Amino acid sequence: MEITSLNNARVKEWAQLLEKKHRDRSNKFVVEGVHLVKEALQSEADIECIVYDMAKGVPAELKYISSNDAEWIAVSAAVIGKCTDTVTPQPIFAVIRKSPVNLDQLLSIKNSLVMVLDGVQDPGNVGTIIRSADAAGADGVIVGHGCADVYNPKTIRSTMGSFFHLPVVEGNLLDILPQAKQSGARLISTSLQATCTCYEYNFSASTWLLVGNEAQGVSERVQQLVDDTLIIPMRGQAESLNVGMASSILMFEVMRQRHHSK
Repeated sequence: MEITSLNNARVKEWAQLLEKKHRDRSNKFVVEGVHLVKEALQSEADIECIVYDMAKGVPAELKYISSNDAEWIAVSAAVIGKCTDTVTPQPIFAVIRKSPVNLDQLLSIKNSLVMVLDGVQDPGNVGTIIRSADAAGADGVIVGHGCADVYNPKTIRSTMGSFFHLPVVEGNLLDILPQAKQSGARLISTSLQATCTCYEYNFSASTWLLVGNEAQGVSERVQQLVDDTLIIPMRGQAESLNVGMASSILMFEVMRQRHHSK
């Protein structure tokens, strides 16, 4: 199938997926570029269609990967430009149906490591945290209301494919966190006033790490649910760490204690 007109109904539908309200309404999102389309294919995501630049053809890296029931559609460069978010459009994108994530399954994991985001508004930070969670072997990421949209093209790009490797749950933290506590998880956040460092704390139990908004930190109502607060010690003169960096340090310390301590 080939499409060249910008007025084609499907092109208009794809272009609308750049906006959150249309992603929410249609339950679909777009991933751009060879790497992310490859990750989606290898992870057996629910791909509706794969759209590529007809002048460049199907990228070599994707020719021999099974695409299940995905429809392959050749389009003009103008169509690619209209439907993608990057300044220099990639020659391929995929339209993917959102897959429901089972929160109960995450709650049932023993000695889990879960990253919880409260009001993290920068898509790059949200994506970086998901990528670090994947690298540290976390069991999942919870993205609370007020955070950047997980399905924002910038967020998806920042995950570098990790979005497809672990469960990412969007929801109300005031509903989810009490359930986590009931299932035995310790809720831990950072605080400059904390007396215990992240290197002294014992992370052997189920651990749900909370980080908050870039400027305000964890919201008051969520903070009230927290069991312990920790400080990341710093020896230099920086006042604070970027939320993505702080999350990475905490998750990798949990990984070190659980898998790399002698």
